[in-house]
Amino acid sequence: MNRIDRRFAALKAAGRTGLIPFVTAGDPWPEHVVALMHALVESGADVIELGVPFSDPMADGPVIQHASERALDKGVGIGDVLDWVAAFRQRDSDTPVVLMGYLNPIEIHGYARFAAEAVRAGVDGVLVVDCPLEESAVLAPLRESGLRQILLAAPTTAPERLSMLCDAAEGFLYYVSFAGITGAARLSTTDIAARVADVRAQAKAPVAVGFGVRDAASAKAIAGFADAVVIGSALVERLEGAASAEEIAGRVALFLRPVREALDAH
Repeated sequence: MNRIDRRFAALKAAGRTGLIPFVTAGDPWPEHVVALMHALVESGADVIELGVPFSDPMADGPVIQHASERALDKGVGIGDVLDWVAAFRQRDSDTPVVLMGYLNPIEIHGYARFAAEAVRAGVDGVLVVDCPLEESAVLAPLRESGLRQILLAAPTTAPERLSMLCDAAEGFLYYVSFAGITGAARLSTTDIAARVADVRAQAKAPVAVGFGVRDAASAKAIAGFADAVVIGSALVERLEGAASAEEIAGRVALFLRPVREALDAH
């Protein structure tokens, strides 16, 4: 079991819903990434989803696109992201870290090289948005190294393909709450509750729901039928412009702690 498996097992035993915040590595400032990661944990994160900046983030809405652009403008690359995870691990050996991004930077870095360096840094899983299950043979070196490949399912996923995804899922299965991009404000929990229940009944891994989760109320609603909630764009938006590690930590706490409290209250 890696950290993701252990964390979800602990959540299940405690009857708690997991909280998975997403932030873009290097935004708002590269020098404060490690402090930001620790602030996420201190404010209730169970798993950290760390976005690897990319020039063409096709699955992301304007908020995360702009965060990625700001990080790239500051020269952030995949090597920096791995170094920050390693620095985070000096104080935190338990919180799972999943890198979310796109295939191109990993391919350029080299699959085997990336796998070895990611494991050495303390990464636990990867969510590669533009590498579907049917093409995932290229990520075999990552899985063989012990990294969990986080797969995506959506309302538009055909039943036959959903069955394949549920069977192959490891770490957790990320259920996209609607067909669209990150950050869109049209989450309808009524529409997806039955669908997620069906996915959870089939999946060999826990199911986390994301896209459109913007606040404590929407997170609490999802807690009724998901193993974890992913919240990204709303958090990234609140971090924009924070000038210091202290200000970043303050903004994280102000936004994330009410979400954690709402999940626990449920």
